[in-house]
Amino acid sequence: MSASARTARSRIEERRPDLLFSGASGYAVVAALVVVSYALCAAQRGPNPNPWAFLVTLMTVAVVFRVTAAPRMVQHVAWVILSAAGVATIVATLLGASGHILDIAFSAATMIALLASPVAIIGDQVKRRGLNAEALLAAVTAYVLVGLFFTFVFNLLSLVSPEPMFGGPDDDSLANQLFFSFTTLTTTGYGNLVPANATSQAVAVAEAITGQLFLITAVARIMRGAGAIAATPAAPSKESS
Repeated sequence: MSASARTARSRIEERRPDLLFSGASGYAVVAALVVVSYALCAAQRGPNPNPWAFLVTLMTVAVVFRVTAAPRMVQHVAWVILSAAGVATIVATLLGASGHILDIAFSAATMIALLASPVAIIGDQVKRRGLNAEALLAAVTAYVLVGLFFTFVFNLLSLVSPEPMFGGPDDDSLANQLFFSFTTLTTTGYGNLVPANATSQAVAVAEAITGQLFLITAVARIMRGAGAIAATPAAPSKESS
């Protein structure tokens, strides 16, 4: 094999791993991880956060930084922090460690990780133009990540507050907090879950406003992409030439 052929082959091998974590395929991986996180949270019938959901969230953040082409230094620092947090979580889970302080730590760490992901996605997408599968997947995944972020804001509030978060017979399970977060984000408001104190009510108002602003921004992004496609001049046909 010639030197030029070996060089070309090595370049292909270097780029091959990026094919999975770029464009629409990269956001598809993020969406799959988000679905797993949602399912793990929905299965939690108590207020304590699921450590395995936290591990999936860490993986989601790592993939998001890769897909959004964050600076190498940011990716390296993030990998070190996420790896350390992941190892600590696995060790604590295998050793059967438990306690209220540990639950608060899991909840706070998950909340911070979930905040970093949509911020990175939105920051990457506002610099792009064009309407394609990547833009749609990015908008959907960022929107769901915002809902998951507010879920853990409510979860953290329920863990640190002596008062119940919801009034009535409903308990403060993570599954209920997840359901309430997304009905608030989408301003559906079924009314079966009502925050019982001023702090959780303020967070609910903030989430509802965030959901509306996000939809406006996402629609503007899609319309701008559609306008860019429509404004692109068509290539001259062979018949006209």
